[in-house]
Amino acid sequence: MQRKMLQKHRLEIILSELKPHPSPKAYLEQYTIPSEVASEILYLAAYMYRDIVGKTVFDLGCGTGRLGIGAAILEAKEIVGVDVDALAVEVAKKNAEMAGVHNVSAWIVGDIDAICGSCDTVIQNPPFGVRQRTADRRFIKKALELSEVAYSIHKGGATNREFIKRFVERCGGSVAGIFQMKLVIPPMFAFHRKTKYSVDVDLYRIVKRK
Repeated sequence: MQRKMLQKHRLEIILSELKPHPSPKAYLEQYTIPSEVASEILYLAAYMYRDIVGKTVFDLGCGTGRLGIGAAILEAKEIVGVDVDALAVEVAKKNAEMAGVHNVSAWIVGDIDAICGSCDTVIQNPPFGVRQRTADRRFIKKALELSEVAYSIHKGGATNREFIKRFVERCGGSVAGIFQMKLVIPPMFAFHRKTKYSVDVDLYRIVKRK
């Protein structure tokens, strides 16, 4: 039986208390997703579309595990997080323990291309491809190989939106929804000069074509 729905504000608080990456790498575009944005995405996936509760969820490029752990808190059956950064995965494991969801989560160090099998839902915050061109496309393609539905965050803007729609279609999927959001991030790297950065992003709900 499903437990009482967790309030979104409470989920935000839990996610905000998770440990961040101690030494993020610019070339991997390791920006921690703000807890309020993560909560918005997870609530949308869980309660508007019913893609999380009781489902197996893969978090590709999981970083320190915020999205995957949030999905587990919202009663996903099983979470698998994958990231190439061993330190990020170690932090994700500790965060899962702290959040009390370690028993339904597994965390893997590795490239997403090495992941096989299938899941119900992919949820991911991939690199935008600013530092490594086409990095985000790999995640879209892999998500559609693994699942019937994926939630994927990408850089906003009309031009980028049209490109991603076409790319998703070439990969055998279709865009079932686009939700405009804003990421506010603190200065994290030596080249950052402002006290905070605001980035317009789009959350895509992508479904595999039958």
